[in-house]
Amino acid sequence: MPQTPPEDARHQHEVELGPSDAHDEEGYDSGVDDASRRSSLTSLRSSIFEFYEENGRTYHSMSAGKYFMPNDASEVERLDLQHHLFRLTFDDQICLCPKKDGAKRVLDLGTGSGIWCIDYADQHPEAEVIGVDLSPVQPDFIPPNCSFEIDDLEKEWTWSKKFDFIISRFMTGSFADNASIVKKVYDQLEPGGYFEAQDMALPIGCDDGTFTEDSGLWIWMSWLMKAMEAMHRPFSAAQNWKSMMEEAGFEDVVEYIYKWPINGWPRDPKYKRLGQWALYDMDQVMEAAILAPLTRAMGWSQEEVLLLAADARKVLRDPRVHAYWPIYVVYGRKPFSSKQNSSVDKTAA
Repeated sequence: MPQTPPEDARHQHEVELGPSDAHDEEGYDSGVDDASRRSSLTSLRSSIFEFYEENGRTYHSMSAGKYFMPNDASEVERLDLQHHLFRLTFDDQICLCPKKDGAKRVLDLGTGSGIWCIDYADQHPEAEVIGVDLSPVQPDFIPPNCSFEIDDLEKEWTWSKKFDFIISRFMTGSFADNASIVKKVYDQLEPGGYFEAQDMALPIGCDDGTFTEDSGLWIWMSWLMKAMEAMHRPFSAAQNWKSMMEEAGFEDVVEYIYKWPINGWPRDPKYKRLGQWALYDMDQVMEAAILAPLTRAMGWSQEEVLLLAADARKVLRDPRVHAYWPIYVVYGRKPFSSKQNSSVDKTAA
């Protein structure tokens, strides 16, 4: 039977890890209550760092069970590798929208290892960069203009100050309602601010028929998509970011579609290199991505999942299979509050 997170872990609420700004009210007995509050805060902090273990991997404890990927050391290392794949894809850039330079206040949704925030903060010391994630797996040594917060993005957003750049990377399958996240982003941006989404789409692509429906990788993909549907977190965000942004009110929405070969099968040197790095990245995903969905939602055993992952890896490593992972990059601008602001922006451009 699939394992499920403990009940008390499922209902944790937002936790503020920083110092409180609240002042004592009249009649407040700080001598006793401060000690009690410190004890409660320490307990809440500890609960976040006590990751939930399942099938030999660890997962986030805040809002336990929402996100399907593990958060252990091997996964954090893989996320850093994946960041390098993006840089190879974008010719050493880490984002594509006009706010790749010049942003003042930046938010990274689902920051993971935090490497994107650290890179952006290093490149733009004038910007304030904030990364948010369910898991506290980010490093301690970071640029002074970079910080991380542990929170559930499906709950109410409480930032009082607007951002001029918000980015989301590989968040498909993370949210039950992607359109509501886009609406939150829109409301949290200042006029003229940009939202950029970088994501992987399923199904896997192939242009010459070498990737067939009876292959282990196709079966792996089909079961993953079915399980994520059952968990009400479908793998459909990538193809829909553009329409969701437009429906939310974003202007000048741009969509690019890239291809990551599943291995080093291409002849073109750049794509061959991309494929080699993508193989190293996705080889680790074969097991990690399906462990939780198939055991939680489909009733599979861990052994059955590992067998499916092993069959998928054989195809993933086969250079005769000319398949690729579709990578979507979509960005748009929140409208300016007035025609005057719009004309100023065009002049500056």
